[in-house]
Amino acid sequence: MKQRFLDAVAAGPLVFDGAVGTQLYERGIFINKCFDAANLSNPDLVVAVHAAYLEAGADALTTNTFAANAIKLRRHGLEDDLEAINRMGVELARRAAGDLAYVAGSIGPTGLVPAMLTDRETDDIRAAYRAQAKALSEAGADFLILETFRQLSEIRIAMEAIKDVSDLPIVAQMAFDSERKTADGASPERVSLLLVDWGADVIGTNCLEGPHVVFDVVGEMVGRGVPVIAQPNAGYPRKVDERLIYMATPEYFGEYAKRYFQSGVSIVGGCCGTGPEHIRRIANAGRMMGGGHREEPISRLSVVQLSEVDGFDEIPMEERTGLGAKIRRVYDTRVKAANPVPIGPDSFVVSVEVNAPAGLDLTDRVAAARMLKAGGVDVLNIADGPRASARMSNWALGLEFQRQLDTEVIVHVCGRDRNLLGLQMDILAYHVSGLHNLVVITGDPPKVGDYPHATAVFDLDSIGILRLIQNFNHGVDPAGKDFGEPTRFLCACGAEPAAIDYDRELRRLELKKEGGAQFIMTQPVYDHAVLERFIADTAYLDLPVLVGLLPLASYRNAEFLHNEIPGMAVPEPIRERMRAAGTGAQARAEGIRIAQETLEQVKDRVVGAYVMPPFGRFSSALEILTCVGFQHPSGSVSAER
Repeated sequence: MKQRFLDAVAAGPLVFDGAVGTQLYERGIFINKCFDAANLSNPDLVVAVHAAYLEAGADALTTNTFAANAIKLRRHGLEDDLEAINRMGVELARRAAGDLAYVAGSIGPTGLVPAMLTDRETDDIRAAYRAQAKALSEAGADFLILETFRQLSEIRIAMEAIKDVSDLPIVAQMAFDSERKTADGASPERVSLLLVDWGADVIGTNCLEGPHVVFDVVGEMVGRGVPVIAQPNAGYPRKVDERLIYMATPEYFGEYAKRYFQSGVSIVGGCCGTGPEHIRRIANAGRMMGGGHREEPISRLSVVQLSEVDGFDEIPMEERTGLGAKIRRVYDTRVKAANPVPIGPDSFVVSVEVNAPAGLDLTDRVAAARMLKAGGVDVLNIADGPRASARMSNWALGLEFQRQLDTEVIVHVCGRDRNLLGLQMDILAYHVSGLHNLVVITGDPPKVGDYPHATAVFDLDSIGILRLIQNFNHGVDPAGKDFGEPTRFLCACGAEPAAIDYDRELRRLELKKEGGAQFIMTQPVYDHAVLERFIADTAYLDLPVLVGLLPLASYRNAEFLHNEIPGMAVPEPIRERMRAAGTGAQARAEGIRIAQETLEQVKDRVVGAYVMPPFGRFSSALEILTCVGFQHPSGSVSAER
C-alpha cells in the first residue's frame, strides 16, 4: 500500500478481514488444536484464508497470531515457538497481501485477570505481550491490533508493553456484552476516554455480539478524537448439533456496514463467524455509501496499467466523435481563452437525458429525441438503470435513436450489474455499434430500486472502468494483450459539487482524469456558491465541465431531492421558492427559472449543460436553454407525458 496505515485510515473508510479462526476451523483445523500453530504446520492453508479475504475486498489482513502469546502457547507446549509462529504469521499474511493490503499484527488477551494476580504474575503478562509485539513488529507488520480484550487493566498492560518495544500504530479493541459493558463494567464512553489517554491510534470494539449491539457501542465511541473500528461477530452464536453457528447473513452484515460508515466509523471488518462473503458485503457498503472515502476500487480484479505494456497512441479527443470535437473547440476557444463570445447553439454544448421507458413502446421517446435535436441539442444522454430501475438496456435505445434520427448519443456505463468479463464484452460491443460517447459511473446499488435483493457486482467502480476503457483506447486489453487497434471512446465522468466529503470528491476526480476521463458532467446543483467553488477548485484539472441541471417540478420534488438523493442539496431559500410557487404549471415554471439562474451564473465558465428533464417533460430542457440563445421549436407539447 502506498500510504502509511494511519494516513489511509484518515482518508478511509477501510475494510478489515473477518474471522481467521472460524475459517481455519471450517477448513479442518480442530477446535482443540492451537490455531496459531498452523502458521508452521499448514502455512498454505493460512495463506488461502488470507487470500480469500483479500479477494473479497479487505484492505487489511490480520495475522493468525491472536493467541500466540507465551501464556496461551504454554498450554499447548509451544512457548518456545513463540517467535517463529509470530514471524511466520506476518510472513504468510504478507504473502497474500502483496502491496494490495496492510498486515495487522494480531494480539489477543492472555485469559488472565490482572486484578487477581500477584505483581510477579502481572509482570509475566507484560513480558508475554512485549515478546509477541517485538516479534510481530520485527517481522514487518504495518500496525498492531489488540483484539477481544474484556478487562481494561489487561489492555493497558498490553499497550504499555507494546510501546516498550515498538513504535507501530496501535488499534485497540474492547469486547462489550449485550448490556454495552466490558467485563469490568466500563461503558463505551469510558473505554474511549481511557484508550485515547493510554495512546491508542484507533479505538473500537470487536467480538461477543452481533452488528446491532456493536452499532450502539461504536455510536458512543465516534467523535473522541481518533478513528473508530467496528468488527462484530456474525450475530450471537447458537449451538446446533454440538457446533456454534452464527446466524447473521452476509446481507444483514452489509446493511449494518452501511450504517457504521454513515455514522462516522472509519474501519469495519468481521469477527467470529464471519467469512469472505460477509467482508464482500462490507466492501460493497464502503464503496457505495456516502460515508465511504475509498480512493481506489475495492475489487482485486486488476486492470493492467498502461505503463506496464506497449500500446497505440490515443486518438485525439476531437477526432473521436462529433461531441468530442465540439467540446474541444468550445473549451479551447471560449472557456479556456475566457473569450466573451455570444453564447448559442454553436458555442454551447448540450446533452439532454432521455431514458428508456418502463415498457416496450419507444414512440414517445423517439418523438422527444426528434424535438430535442430540432432544438439544437448536441447529444442524447441515456442512463444505465438509473436508481437501480429495470428498463431496456440503454444501448438498445441509443441504437434506435441513431437509426431513426441520425443523432449522437452518450450512454452511461456502470459497474453494478457486470463483472469484469461482462464489462469488456459490452464495451467492445458499444464500439462496434458506433456508441463511442460514454458516461462512466459506479452505479446506484440495487437496494434503492425495485429489486433490492438483486446481486450487486461492482467488480470495478467508475475509476476502474475508466482505466479499462483507457486501455482499450490504447489497443490493449486488461491482461496487457494487444488486440490490433485502439478504440475511440470519449469518456465523461460524474462529479458531485455538493458532496459531503468534498476533498474526497476532488481526489477522486484526479483519479478519474488519470484513468482517462475527458470531461466532467456534474450532479444538479441549486446553490450558486457551491457551483462557483467547484468550478474554481477543479480548474487545475483542465477538464471541460457540463453543468448538471434538473428543473424542480414542485415543492415536494425539491424536498425529496434534498433529503433522499446524495450530493443534491437544495438550499432552504430555493425550497421556499418552490413552496410559494404552489403546484402544477406555476411550480414547473419556477423550477425552470431557478435552473436558468444557475445556468446564467456559470455559462461563461462551462462548455455546456447536462439537462435532466423531470417526469418526462422533455420540452422543459429547451425552455431552460432559451436563456443561452437556443430556440424552442413549436409543437413540442405532444412529446411530453
